[in-house]
Amino acid sequence: MGRIKLDLHDIYNRGRSIDAELGRVIREAVEHGIPLVEIIPGKGSGQLKKHVLRFLEQKDIKALYHRIEKDDKNFGRIFVHFKK
Repeated sequence: MGRIKLDLHDIYNRGRSIDAELGRVIREAVEHGIPLVEIIPGKGSGQLKKHVLRFLEQKDIKALYHRIEKDDKNFGRIFVHFKK
C-alpha cells in the first residue's frame, strides 16, 4: 500500500471528530511505513482545509512527517509526505 486517502466530507457531515481521524491516519502511516497520506478537505469555504493545515502544524504532529504539499491542480487536496 503506497498511500492512505482520507476524505473528510463524510466525517464532517456525520459530525465526527476531524482531529481524531487526522491523528488516526497520521499514526497509521507512521506505524506501517506508508510514504503518502492524501487528505481531501474539499473546496467549500476553505475553513476545513485551514483546520487540517493547523492540525498538521502542531509541533508533535509536524515531527512525524517530512513535508506537506498543497495540490496546485486541486485546491481541495493536501498531500502529507513521510520520511522513507
